[in-house]
Amino acid sequence: MKNKNKNILIDTGCNRKKLIDSPEKEKLKAGDIGFVILTHNHLDHILLAGIFENAKVLTTEEIYKNDNQTGRNNFVPGADLKIIQTPGHCNEHCSIIVSIEKEIYVIAGNAFWRADAEKQSVDINKIDDAHPEEVNMKKLIKSRKKILKIADYIIPGHGKMFKAEK
Repeated sequence: MKNKNKNILIDTGCNRKKLIDSPEKEKLKAGDIGFVILTHNHLDHILLAGIFENAKVLTTEEIYKNDNQTGRNNFVPGADLKIIQTPGHCNEHCSIIVSIEKEIYVIAGNAFWRADAEKQSVDINKIDDAHPEEVNMKKLIKSRKKILKIADYIIPGHGKMFKAEK
């Protein structure tokens, strides 16, 4: 994603070829990425964050650049994005709010997710198979309600973007 001339990746994942090919389609190299935002600390979302040598990596609480670490207060420096805390899938989970042409997109990480064979659901009470031992259902339902109030579209950590049902 490009925001205010900042090249930003969210949840770099663990598929190296797919991750490197994606910026190249936009004529970007790994060194052109300024920020990597991680919605939570599960390996399938963070494993390849380190390949972007010039990027500042934002976790739910901090900004890392090489060995330097600072607080971030829910914003991306120089970008027009908002980060909100959305615990439930795990305690350190956050989601990113992006406004594009009067519509609000929420990159929800695993606040919403689905198994590969399932249709995406906005049932706030539904829990899929991913990491059930870590899920705090009470927090997850509260986070999903928060996202649904904000979003026109939701981009889940697994699955395709879908329209938020109000």
